[in-house]
Amino acid sequence: MRRSLIMAALVAVALGGAPAAGAATPARHPDLTWRLSVTGTDAQLRGLAAVSSRVAWASGARGTVLRTVDSGRTWQRSTPPGSEALDLRDIEAFDARTAVTMSIGPGDQSRIYRTTDGGATWTETFRSAEPAAFYDCMAFFDRRHGLAMSDPVDGKFRVLSTDDGGASWQVVPEAGMPPALAGEFGFAASGQCLTVAGGRHAWIATGGGATARVLHSADRGRTWTAHDTVLASGPSAGVYATAFRDRSRGIAVGGDYTDPTGGVDALGVTRDGGRTWSRPAVAPQGYRSGVAWHPFLPTVAIAVGPTGSDVTVDGGLRWHSFDAGSFDTVDCARDGACWASGARGRVGKLGWS
Repeated sequence: MRRSLIMAALVAVALGGAPAAGAATPARHPDLTWRLSVTGTDAQLRGLAAVSSRVAWASGARGTVLRTVDSGRTWQRSTPPGSEALDLRDIEAFDARTAVTMSIGPGDQSRIYRTTDGGATWTETFRSAEPAAFYDCMAFFDRRHGLAMSDPVDGKFRVLSTDDGGASWQVVPEAGMPPALAGEFGFAASGQCLTVAGGRHAWIATGGGATARVLHSADRGRTWTAHDTVLASGPSAGVYATAFRDRSRGIAVGGDYTDPTGGVDALGVTRDGGRTWSRPAVAPQGYRSGVAWHPFLPTVAIAVGPTGSDVTVDGGLRWHSFDAGSFDTVDCARDGACWASGARGRVGKLGWS
């Protein structure tokens, strides 16, 4: 029942509330909406990890980490030691007790912390010793294996790997990484500039250079190939986030954060793992920083940004706006619950009215 209601809401919104077949008058369809939580903070929350309908984590400015275990009715706040002045732009969680969060910034401001007791205590498991490094985001293939990425160091993107759930990290040899373009970097806007799928495949989203690119690895980050996208690129423009349904089907979102209402060349879709990209028939009307596939509705995805949220029910070809509020990132749990977070402590859980 829950699955059919969600699909009904998604399809109804995307089709503009079309009447049921044979109906004399338009049928009443549920409308998608974000049900907002009272989080008790005004920190910007660019990191988000949806574990289930009941459990979610968020992270952001001033060392803020939030956790709910009751569907967003209440939130517990914690701060990893030493991160009070840092911006925790990404968080990955495996359950209600275990999570890994990353702070961004040049040199030793880039750090990774891990908790196994629901945020009661945190352990720092990585601190960058390279002044030129600037870590942006991370992703996990499973509970043990994950990657983190930094803007280029000595002309190549820097990648870390872990095989113990984030308890320790090692720099991946740079031999398998292609050279970065002049001015190219990743956007630490939503924790989604590095994404994974299928157990071994990973993608890095870039901007800032002559073209907006997506780098792909099929061997858990050891070797990478770079491919141009259809998204615009520039000093503040490019691919901000990707989401892959599997090793072939993906969506890239972005644009220019200095032009939040400009949606031209701000979204692309791929059917070959990121080698080639095409523009959608109907795109979101604004810059988008986060995107997520629904876990069991195979053609449904949601994109968010500072000017609103959009849904597609046809694999990214056509998008329909359903909310005008500001969010930075979105994530969907395996049980079908989708969450979003953003500025001024804003967190929402997807529902319908």
